[in-house]
This record gives sequence, C-alpha cells and structure tokens, in this order.
Amino acid sequence: MLYLDGIWLEYPGDRHGQRSAALAELTFSVPAGGYRWLLGPSGAGKSSLLRVLHLAARPERGRFLFLGHDVARARRDSLPRLRRQIGMVYQDFRLLPHLSAYENVALPLRLAGRADAAIRSDVKELLGWVGLGARADAYPATLSGGEQQRVAIARAVIARPRLLLADEPTGNLDDVQAGRLMQLLHEMNRQGTTVIVATHSLALVDRHPAPVLQLEDGRLVRDDG
Repeated sequence: MLYLDGIWLEYPGDRHGQRSAALAELTFSVPAGGYRWLLGPSGAGKSSLLRVLHLAARPERGRFLFLGHDVARARRDSLPRLRRQIGMVYQDFRLLPHLSAYENVALPLRLAGRADAAIRSDVKELLGWVGLGARADAYPATLSGGEQQRVAIARAVIARPRLLLADEPTGNLDDVQAGRLMQLLHEMNRQGTTVIVATHSLALVDRHPAPVLQLEDGRLVRDDG
C-alpha cells in the first residue's frame, strides 16, 4: 500500500533563504489493510507526513510508492485520481460552510458520480451511526466542535477509501463518541482499509494496541511494522 524510502520534505525558506527539514530520511512501509498509530510531540512532523501521504505535498527527495504508483515522479494531473482513494480527517475539520452536514458528507460520492438514491441511503445511515441523524440539515456554523468533527469523519469514510488518514480525530469528542469512532476505524480496517491515525493520546493507544510509527524532529525513531 505505502512504501517510503529516504523521504525528505523541507519547510519554505526563511527571510535569509535558508530552509530546514520538516521530514528527514523517512523510510518505512505499511501493507494493505495495515493499521498504524502515528506518534510524536508537537512539531515532530506528523502533520507534514500526513500531507505527503495525502499527496498534498511532494517530497524533495526520496521515493514514495502508493498503490504501486511512484508519487514523487508522477505527473501532477494524475494525482487527483489517486487522491480519491484516500480519506482524510483534518484536525481543523475543513467542512464547507455553505453546505449542510448532509451535503458535506455526500460530496465525495457526488464527485465520484454516484447516483442520488445510493448517496441518500449511505449518507443517512452514516450520519445516524455517528449520532447526527437529526442534524443532517444543519450548517457547520451551527454545529459544536464535536459535531463538526463527526461530520468530518463521516465525510472521510463515506466513499470507503483504500487509505484513511486521521489527524487527532478524537480531540473534540467525548469518551462515548471517541469509542464509537474507534469502532468505525477498526471496522473499516477489518474490511481492508489501511488506517493511519496521528494522536497525542497515549491512553488511546493503550486502549487500542496497534503498531506505532513515531517521529521526533522530522525523523522516524520507532517503527513497529
């Protein structure tokens, strides 16, 4: 599923033109259907790595294979098709403010050309599962942080992506909703989705043991794979 070999990603240059590494010499692989926790303190490079894995940032050096495609050397116009195989749960939600909760979740299916009847049943079922069936018509500005997080999670998983990335997905959820989210992630993983979850919560990792990728200062210091 994923193979990274000697990946480097640099921050933009400062006012003197000097650049520093966001990621340095990362080498690891994750098999199809794998589950990984992504750990590390703030500034360790977790979000930078998720951007690379989501095909939103190109590494300056190294080799990155995703589903057999050499992403680092692929044409830019080929990346959107690959990105549709990836679901992403952002820490800041990134819901479209002019769309209701229903329409935000339905968007990936509409972009994929799914029929309205199939979209309706899938979206309603998933919104009900995350406890937002009664809030389907609500707009993001009227939802709490936890509700927005659940909409973002539903949007990320609705199209059953091959790879699911999540950046602190339980940060705005209470214990009950966090437990439901973990059930959803594990169910998707059992059905074959590769899952990578970045978190600061060691308690969450202890409750749901899985192999760990750990970063410090942009470098990989632990790989249980």
